[in-house]
Amino acid sequence: MSDMRLIVAGAGGRMGRVLVRTIAQAKGAVLTGALEAPTSPLLGQDSGVLAGLPANGVALSADLWELAKNADGVIDFTVPAATIANVAIAAQRRLVHVIGTTGLSESDQAVIRSVTAQATVVQSGNMSLGVNLLAALVKRVAKSLDEDFDIEVLEMHHKMKIDAPSGTALMLGQAAADGRGVELGQRAVRSRDGYTGERRNGDIGFATLRGGTVVGDHTVIFAGADERIELSHKAGDRALFANGAVKAALWARDKKPGFYTMMDVLGLSDF
Repeated sequence: MSDMRLIVAGAGGRMGRVLVRTIAQAKGAVLTGALEAPTSPLLGQDSGVLAGLPANGVALSADLWELAKNADGVIDFTVPAATIANVAIAAQRRLVHVIGTTGLSESDQAVIRSVTAQATVVQSGNMSLGVNLLAALVKRVAKSLDEDFDIEVLEMHHKMKIDAPSGTALMLGQAAADGRGVELGQRAVRSRDGYTGERRNGDIGFATLRGGTVVGDHTVIFAGADERIELSHKAGDRALFANGAVKAALWARDKKPGFYTMMDVLGLSDF
């Protein structure tokens, strides 16, 4: 089979540049397009040079419809508005759409789900192998422990991150809720300030830290009487997310239209 032709959305950003470097080294994949916002001052620049590589002849463009004519998939770590704008085009062009964008609303998620009858979408709050293994473990532990164990999700990211809690934190919270058999939206506590009263049994709490250049630290705490279980993952380089995203794109290439997650890619959906 020929190499999978991939477009990187947000190719001028931090994650986009890492993806360009990752695809350049990946077996079975080749960069065929580099997408940026229409207002970006980087439009027209060579994506390889921006990523610290030799020139690759793939210039940054704002026209996904045109880029998609010669592509098999798009990897999208951008912002919600850009991702939702890309969803319809990717579906119409029958591109595999790998979505790592965080901060998506419920209505955004509904838009993404609406195209999966005709499009192949792989979405995850985190594309790393380790984090998805962590989520599987969190689900299993939450299922094993009753509400005598309080669940708290702690995350820290670099000071430039614009959404909170992180997509990974929410993914871990969802794993805990799935293990408990409850709706996360009804049990999540995303902030505490002032006189809050006692913690309610069964709540799933979130705490957010921002500072420095932290790529991503996540810990899920199960706190019981006189004992505490902590499951953690610490990311040291964005390349691990890029590697996972490329793996997801290659995995999805021959899959039927539908909605998939990294749990499917890694064979962890039934863990």
